[in-house]
Amino acid sequence: MLSKIFEFFRVLGELRYLIPLMRYEFPSPDDNASLAHSFEETTEKFGSNDFIFFEDEVWTYRQTNEAANVLANKLINDGVSHSDRVVLFMENRPDYIISILALNKIGAIGVLINTSLTGNPLVHCINSSDSKKCIVGAELASPLEEVLGEINIKDKSDIYWVKDGDDYECPEWASNLKNLLDSSKSSNLSITDNVTAKDTAFYIFTSGTTGVPKAALFPNAKIIAASVNISKGGYRIDSSDCMYNCLPLYHSTGLMLGLCACVQVGAATFIRRKFSASAFWKEAKKFNTTAFVYVGELCRYLSFQEPSDEEVNNPVSKMVGNGLRPDLWDCFRNRFGVERIIEIYGASEGNALFMNLLNKDETIGMTNARVGIFKYDVAEDKLVKDQNNKYIEVDEYKPGLLLVEIGPNAIYNGYTDKKASEEKVISNVLVKGDRWFNTGDLVKTMDVGFSLGRKHYQFVDRVGDTFRWKSENVSTNEVAEILNSFEHVNMANVYGVKVPKSEGRAGMVAFNCALDDFNWEEFSSFVSEKLPSYAQPVFVRIIEELETTGTFKLKKNDLREEAYHLDKVEGNQVFIKKPGQSTYVPLDRDYYEVIESGEAGF
Repeated sequence: MLSKIFEFFRVLGELRYLIPLMRYEFPSPDDNASLAHSFEETTEKFGSNDFIFFEDEVWTYRQTNEAANVLANKLINDGVSHSDRVVLFMENRPDYIISILALNKIGAIGVLINTSLTGNPLVHCINSSDSKKCIVGAELASPLEEVLGEINIKDKSDIYWVKDGDDYECPEWASNLKNLLDSSKSSNLSITDNVTAKDTAFYIFTSGTTGVPKAALFPNAKIIAASVNISKGGYRIDSSDCMYNCLPLYHSTGLMLGLCACVQVGAATFIRRKFSASAFWKEAKKFNTTAFVYVGELCRYLSFQEPSDEEVNNPVSKMVGNGLRPDLWDCFRNRFGVERIIEIYGASEGNALFMNLLNKDETIGMTNARVGIFKYDVAEDKLVKDQNNKYIEVDEYKPGLLLVEIGPNAIYNGYTDKKASEEKVISNVLVKGDRWFNTGDLVKTMDVGFSLGRKHYQFVDRVGDTFRWKSENVSTNEVAEILNSFEHVNMANVYGVKVPKSEGRAGMVAFNCALDDFNWEEFSSFVSEKLPSYAQPVFVRIIEELETTGTFKLKKNDLREEAYHLDKVEGNQVFIKKPGQSTYVPLDRDYYEVIESGEAGF
């Protein structure tokens, strides 16, 4: 009873932060509101404050603003104007931030390209954006050079090469940007007054794990709304804070939850090209990073690390991000001493933001949008309708497909591709003519105790990450969480694979381990004890390294395709738990033929 009373007053205490946020008036479409406007306002207040820490560099707000003005003037002189698209292909570093600010000051659209792209996907992203110019970091000039003959930006004067240390020389097909800048033109631009909240600021591409990457539209209004909510309601940071940001700035998590949140309040940020688990706590202490923008896989990597002196009494007290699974929540609360864990949920192209504003455990929190959770048939991959042809809302605490109604308070911007945008919309869900954004995710409501009368939600799985086996639905994330708790499993990637003459998909898991020391009997017993029979992986694949997207999501498509097929897995080893057996054994060629003949008896 006493704990409930404490929780009651704790939640009431949150109101002092939430009430001002609820009273905040977000910009109207024609208001002068953008990342550039926010940055200039912050520079007026905190110009001499440190803004960026990167490797051996330190940039103040004023220095960054002046550099962005210099670049913006150069782009204007070269013909870049409001609504023009400009490709930005560069790793996380100060020049990247300067570039996105410069483009936003003009009202141009930054086409933010995934730094891991090469070949056809890179060509697709550049050409589909119909961009006028390209800003490329020296560190990524090589993959761009390989596709020069296929992209629609041809002239040397349209490709700006940005120096990165002394290890690279400007190629003859590009212009060295540093030599073209006029450092005297460092004042704010009057043209920025033409930039409004409704203008598109960025194209941010989906990861492309289920097809070619698609460009999601990010208007300035969405950036302002997110950065205000995240900085004031999420982290609760101010100009005295510093954020650890090792996520790619070409993605909305690193850009909006990280960089833009700092700009909103004048906080500093430490940025990194790529994540390093071994360096994380040492750098957190060095730069006194009080906040951390995360994705779940980074948290899992950190939890794998042996305890270190640096993690003790570390400065990180608040973190905002997505994908922190329940099995890791306590680790960050207890082992690392993070007081405030604000899981959010949203999609780059989506129309709603969920946020764990009340700092509850294991929840994506609540939302202001009107949402519905509807019955979904995983096996048939479709929403279920009743006898009257109506969609069926699920009961409380039961998982279903999350739909978000599209309306004035939940605007759906979608993609640049109108057809792809419409494919994410479902109409006539509750009443004739209504329109709902299909998130493609299974969620459920959850009981979090006292919560100011607002429903809280928990992420369950991606629709494509749930499969059906033995007439039961299997959540890949839930199975992976359990397998990850086995001492010798290093990040499980769970997926379903087709087996001849069997209904549904059999469970399969890929992970890295020290195979010579792996105890298969212990693992087999663990699986039998912890998982129901239908959720136990039939196949195990030992793999040297699990592939992830640029935002650290585990890739599954190739693994599903290769499955347990011995002619596709090359040197990796596949193990199987045969029907009626209790222990995993190597899959040999003879038994593989039995499976392929459909006679294995699954």
